[in-house]
Amino acid sequence: MASPMHQVIAQDLRERIESGELLPGDQLPTELELRSRYGAARNTVRDAVRSLMTLGLVVSRQGQGTFVARRLEPFVTTLSPGPENGLSGTEGDDAFAEARRQHRRPSASVPRVETLLATRGIADELGVPEGTAVIVRRQERYLDGQPWSLQTTAYPMELAMQGAMSLLMAQDIPGGTFAYLRDTLGVAEVGHRDLIQVRPPTDDEARFFDLADNGRVAVVSCMRTGYQDTGEGPAPFRVTCTVFPADRNEFRISSGQVPPAQPAPAEG
Repeated sequence: MASPMHQVIAQDLRERIESGELLPGDQLPTELELRSRYGAARNTVRDAVRSLMTLGLVVSRQGQGTFVARRLEPFVTTLSPGPENGLSGTEGDDAFAEARRQHRRPSASVPRVETLLATRGIADELGVPEGTAVIVRRQERYLDGQPWSLQTTAYPMELAMQGAMSLLMAQDIPGGTFAYLRDTLGVAEVGHRDLIQVRPPTDDEARFFDLADNGRVAVVSCMRTGYQDTGEGPAPFRVTCTVFPADRNEFRISSGQVPPAQPAPAEG
């Protein structure tokens, strides 16, 4: 019994992709070209392309066409604290060190710094009234030159007023903000709390991560609130939101006595 025509078309296109005839980033023939090539109706061609999208082999970009999806090597981020990565690897030097252990090349944009009024969510995390001025530092982060994550950190304005003026500068802080705040103000992080959400990407996130416009790929949002020891108990002093696309990121959480995770072997 012959296979339905849309399956025949999908299988042929899949073989062309897997053989390397169509490379990652290449545009598929237009719908009109596919109809002409296979002698198929419009809905048949659309069903074939839709099945390839479901398999993650192609992506659709509004107003541009359908393209062969890039093959993305997943990156594993450790969320649990441990001696091998300090307070865990979603941010700062810990994140970059974890990337290098996995034989990846991390980089980041120059921070974009703004002074904004705290939204209710940020205000609740920082323990300040809604509408309080906060310092917001944003960075785009890359692995091997490809978009990896977006990171935004909010700090109370009072830290700058106490002398940590570099938080207001649109530049990297040598040694990182943790060391800077510790050395400048004696503010040291003694713990953190993470809130992890899975949601659809915003338009800006979809553009940065080059995600298909069909909503197939979600983002993972990790909001981390850091606490300092005030002598009267831990108090929040920063909140960081890191957004990861789900098609190229995995997360590891360990508990109890487990051996150190082994890095992936280098490709050669």
